Amino acid sequence: MMRQTWIDKEDAVSVVQQCVLAGVSRATIYARQKPGPVDESDLLLSRLIDEEYTRRPFYGSRKMVVFLKAAGHSVNRKRVQRLMREMGLAGMAPGPNTSRPHSEHKVYPYLLRGVSVVRPNQVWSTDITYIRLAHGFAYLVAVIDWYSRRVLSWRISNSMEAVFCVDCLEEALRTHGKPEIFNSDQGSQFTSEGFTDVLKQEGIVISMDGRGRAFDNIFVERLWRSVKHEDVYLKGYASMGELMLGLADYFAFYNNERPHQSLGQKTPDVVYRTAIGGGAMIVDKFPRTVEVRSEAAENMKPGQRRPAASQVEYEA
Repeated sequence: MMRQTWIDKEDAVSVVQQCVLAGVSRATIYARQKPGPVDESDLLLSRLIDEEYTRRPFYGSRKMVVFLKAAGHSVNRKRVQRLMREMGLAGMAPGPNTSRPHSEHKVYPYLLRGVSVVRPNQVWSTDITYIRLAHGFAYLVAVIDWYSRRVLSWRISNSMEAVFCVDCLEEALRTHGKPEIFNSDQGSQFTSEGFTDVLKQEGIVISMDGRGRAFDNIFVERLWRSVKHEDVYLKGYASMGELMLGLADYFAFYNNERPHQSLGQKTPDVVYRTAIGGGAMIVDKFPRTVEVRSEAAENMKPGQRRPAASQVEYEA
């Protein structure tokens, strides 16, 4: 118990590294975290925002303000921006308020546009989503295989710290081997050294979504829509314990029983195991292009968001 008190979230050394040095389980550290007091009106607005965003993921804060006012809620854009930021939400249209990178974290280029995914464990990806509870909220992270759409691992937490994302990644690697390429957005959890170091140690190529390119990670976005409409919204979980049990049942159903139209009505488990019937590709809208390295791109600082593409059309 004493060693757990050595962990300081404000220290320059990451929580992941502190846990290794102290010989303390990371799961124990974030299980002890207590969520702060929750404003009931914020919870109501967050629930409405979450439902509307799931239906219309292209909505940013401006459109969300209009939606909430039409629903009878007097709210300003600043409050909606704060709630969406806490929920990790941003409209799919290009703009500055996307997943927030850390100012000192390295950001990697997106490598998957136009790439055909033709086998399991070729490409994995991850993301975080907001999950509402009766009197609070949680965050869910998952790792999926692009070829089969199989959910390889998942974790929930009451904070958006990187530690539960690292645990989720390590479980996927421990259970399913490793991918050739791992894709994420540019959020600080995924650009943190604790997360990227795990990938580097395994020799995995790192890819990150371009700015304003939510469709770069569309397969995880579709997973979140399924999770919420088919499970979370229907069951209305009251606590983290209920959510944990409910999601365990849902992901078992999703992987083992739920047929997927994109997989020829097969299940992700069957496609992952047999390597037949899957596949994925993010369509390259600029098939005949050459990369242009602008002065601005050459002088990018660590943590600065990369544009979705620094390209111009090439005339043959």
